[in-house]
Amino acid sequence: MKQLLMAFGLALGLCAAAGAADPLGSSRWPDLQREYAGNAPVTFDSRVEVLAPKVAEDSMNVPVTIKFRNLPDVKRVLVIADFNPIVKVLDYQPLLAQPGLSFRIKLQQASPIRALVQTGDGKWYAGGAWVDAAGGGCTAPSTGRSAPDWTSTLNQVQARVFHDGQNQRVRLRIMHPMDTGLAPGIPAFYIEQLAVEDASGEAMLRMETFEPLSENPVFSFDLPDTGKAALRVVGRDNNGNRIDAMVQP
Repeated sequence: MKQLLMAFGLALGLCAAAGAADPLGSSRWPDLQREYAGNAPVTFDSRVEVLAPKVAEDSMNVPVTIKFRNLPDVKRVLVIADFNPIVKVLDYQPLLAQPGLSFRIKLQQASPIRALVQTGDGKWYAGGAWVDAAGGGCTAPSTGRSAPDWTSTLNQVQARVFHDGQNQRVRLRIMHPMDTGLAPGIPAFYIEQLAVEDASGEAMLRMETFEPLSENPVFSFDLPDTGKAALRVVGRDNNGNRIDAMVQP
């Protein structure tokens, strides 16, 4: 009987955690939790920080930084924007990298931006921030398409590396229109896979990326310092165009 009561109490605890009130007060959260975390409970945790402007100056380029404070063994970082017509922004596996990252996204309207984080024990944690946006970021055509030679720079990588003696911060910019498919007459055209490899070809991080990332997306990551050894950036877009570039320290 005692074991039955303990099991019942545990089940109630899990249900309470799974149904915990959303601190961002989004009507979409219950559905999004089921879609992306399944039946697993999600804990809203102050150790997961999402830094973004309260008001977006440019709905097509909203800067976002994900930071972690003493949350160990982060295996996956899933970023979503609740009220975007395309909710999923990126799905990041840090592997050898630090779990935090920075990037820019498009917002169609005011929305929470969330980081759903899975640790090695399978548990989910979440943090987020509301961003007020004038709107239209996802349905406007990319500006780069107006240039007659935009295809000549497609998937070119620009990079800078900063060393602090222990880690190296890598900042990447990849030339790509990142079309959402929501602008009239322009099909979806976006980077969908990206990885950074060390000199031996071992992946230091992997990422799936989606339409809401900004045009010519910019990423910043913190990696273990590889000294003077070059890094390789590889990936592809949804039309099969390859990304392959060497990054010198």
